[in-house]
Amino acid sequence: MAQEFPTLKNNLLLRAARGEQTERAPVWVMRQAGRYLPEFRKTRETHEFFEICRSPTLATEITMQPIRRYAGLLDAAIIFSDILVVPQAMGMEVIMNPGPHFTDPLNTPADVDKLPREVDVEKELGYVFEALTLTRKTLAGQVPLIGFSGAPWTLMMYMIEGGGSQTRQKSKTWLFKYPEASKQLLERITDICVQYLIGQVNAGAQLLQVFDSNAGDLSPHDFSTFALPYLRRIADEVRKGLKARQLPVVPLTLFAKGASPSLAASAGYDTIGLDWTLDPRDVAKLTDGIIDGRTITLQGNLDPVVLYGGGEAIEREVKRMCNAFHDARGGACKAWIANLGHGITPGVDPEDMKFFLECVHKYSAVPSS
Repeated sequence: MAQEFPTLKNNLLLRAARGEQTERAPVWVMRQAGRYLPEFRKTRETHEFFEICRSPTLATEITMQPIRRYAGLLDAAIIFSDILVVPQAMGMEVIMNPGPHFTDPLNTPADVDKLPREVDVEKELGYVFEALTLTRKTLAGQVPLIGFSGAPWTLMMYMIEGGGSQTRQKSKTWLFKYPEASKQLLERITDICVQYLIGQVNAGAQLLQVFDSNAGDLSPHDFSTFALPYLRRIADEVRKGLKARQLPVVPLTLFAKGASPSLAASAGYDTIGLDWTLDPRDVAKLTDGIIDGRTITLQGNLDPVVLYGGGEAIEREVKRMCNAFHDARGGACKAWIANLGHGITPGVDPEDMKFFLECVHKYSAVPSS
């Protein structure tokens, strides 16, 4: 059964995620609690990255920083954590310095045998659940709280590459050289993601997002083989698991960066995230009705670099983005969550982020000319 939490005062995000028409677009930003904020950098001076993730008090504080700074402008909080806590839960060591580094990545399928067959998700990732519960209570109903996980393919990529990679040569070689072993590893990761996401809702998450940040590295065929089946499993089994535990069946978002929107939409999520290379008018034509005849909510999709362009550029580009999403929905503000097309980057001036949010409030409310 669900825990008792303060009553939600702003449900704009949840309404949009369910495909409803809204008075304006709800807006939040990937990595909104991050290095562009001086208060975040101050906290990081005395605390290591994963130390913050593992401390419910610190993770709550970081999650709340943009909510406090942009009071009344952000329509969601997203828990401060990292997609790589899942490989850590599977027994792999990950260091953030400054980017992620695996001390002992997987080189061949035989290396998978070093990992435990069973993972106690409550024990290994309980600190995330504690952070979610504390944050949900601290928010006091101001805005909904988003939980998240990495997608199986993206997590597998990191576990094999040992960190970021330009070519994904090692991980993609696995797909072609060891296809069955790759699928077995993807199944194991999927099992954990399902339990992890259900646990997040039990702890207080009101919407879940799955990040497949490296989806665009796969051809449509390979995405359909090595990503889509596991994304579908997550959507199906999380919903079934929530119902079985009498928990709220919260909206699910998939951000499969660079993947075909129609393939991403076929995974069965309520919302799909778009990067800035996609026109929402085209995506709506491809995705509307693809699952059970319903409208799939779109999230995005301003180029993050626009935030370096100054006020005039921000206002112009936000206005253009709003027009495009309105056009995609026949002139209405419907089934759209405003966001950047990827995470906010460290050099952004916090005042420019504020102006971006203000512009979304202004121009998403009514179609602008």
